[in-house]
Amino acid sequence: MSAEAPAEEADQAPVPVPLTEPAGGVPPVIDTPEALAEAVAAFANGTGPIAADAERASGFRYGQATYLAQFKRAGAGIALIDTAALPDLSSLQQAVGDAEFVFHAASQDLPGMRELGMAPAAVFDTELAARLLGWPKVGLAAVVERVLGLALAKEHSAQDWSTRPLPHDWLVYAALDVEVLIEIRDHLEAELAAASKLEWARQEFEAARVAGPPAPRPEPWRRTSGSHQVRDQRGLAIVRELWLSRDREAQRRDISPGRVLRDAAIVAAAHAKPATYAALLELPEWRSRGTKKAAPRWWPAIETAMTLPTEKLPARRGPKGDGPPPPRAWNDKRPDAAARLQLVKPRIADLSEKHGIPAENLLQPDAVRRACWEHRGGGQPEIRDLLASRGAREWQMDLVAPVLAEAFLEAAAQSAADDAEG
Repeated sequence: MSAEAPAEEADQAPVPVPLTEPAGGVPPVIDTPEALAEAVAAFANGTGPIAADAERASGFRYGQATYLAQFKRAGAGIALIDTAALPDLSSLQQAVGDAEFVFHAASQDLPGMRELGMAPAAVFDTELAARLLGWPKVGLAAVVERVLGLALAKEHSAQDWSTRPLPHDWLVYAALDVEVLIEIRDHLEAELAAASKLEWARQEFEAARVAGPPAPRPEPWRRTSGSHQVRDQRGLAIVRELWLSRDREAQRRDISPGRVLRDAAIVAAAHAKPATYAALLELPEWRSRGTKKAAPRWWPAIETAMTLPTEKLPARRGPKGDGPPPPRAWNDKRPDAAARLQLVKPRIADLSEKHGIPAENLLQPDAVRRACWEHRGGGQPEIRDLLASRGAREWQMDLVAPVLAEAFLEAAAQSAADDAEG
């Protein structure tokens, strides 16, 4: 057998080593004040940043409450905290003071952490770091494999984490989510520094840390899957009344709304506009055993929608946002803005490629569109003001504002030339 491996074998990537259990084993779940106090003391005496993660029961329970919180710190080990039993973790926050918290996709976990009394003074987001480095795959498993050559199983990510007691293999999964997070953080910090992107990352992390909750939607029922195909106001009234009734019932029972009544059943009723209860039960989407059994609960909502006076029916279209119209309408409404956007798009793409950053992380597409639409003259200072009003960070404005200014000047010059020829 040749001492030199065939080229095709040499080119093969090494097989990742499965990460099956934390080095120190899976600790017992903390679900009593006494056990929490012990963990708080251990983390207070620990050193360095704190790896953090949270598990929810999306698709099973109403809302986005955290049911298990995981933490790891050097000198303290891993803590798995049952936040259904211990919903106040402010003592842990006080114990660790201004220590940095390391998350993967911090924006997903920080809202739940705040509800638990956790308000990190500093954040490192390994997913955002991987995005800024231009890595093609930024999920935790992909990042762990790339950095450490370890295979991290993710088969329990969509489980019902409100289940009690939690199965052992779920707890293994939860513990592994923080097992190597600090190692990943240190590696990514070094790569960001080498790429001269560390300051950019710090600004992104801070923006994620201080971001408030999104503004509530004025008419959330319009998000019902398939409701965009309902064109008439009476049908939309059925969608609205069923959605509102379902939401109240889901909240009362603490169950995901989709498990109380499927969107498909709501939209089917909206299309059919059944005049009688018997007609409702003839719809295929209402014939399943569970939906049919619960139909008496939903029928009053349909009756209400069917008898509303015309002036109380919902509008065919939802309330307009404060943003510009879809770009396809710009040529008719604001040809100057359309010309700016046409010139800006390829420049943003070039800038994205040059710095190895996805365009949406370089600058949110909504901010790009708004800058093109709202521009009323001026140079980089005015453009920076526009971008800052949309939440752009300093590093983003430093890169993008000169590009936008150049494109806007070119669009204005082209417009002037066209006017002169006309």
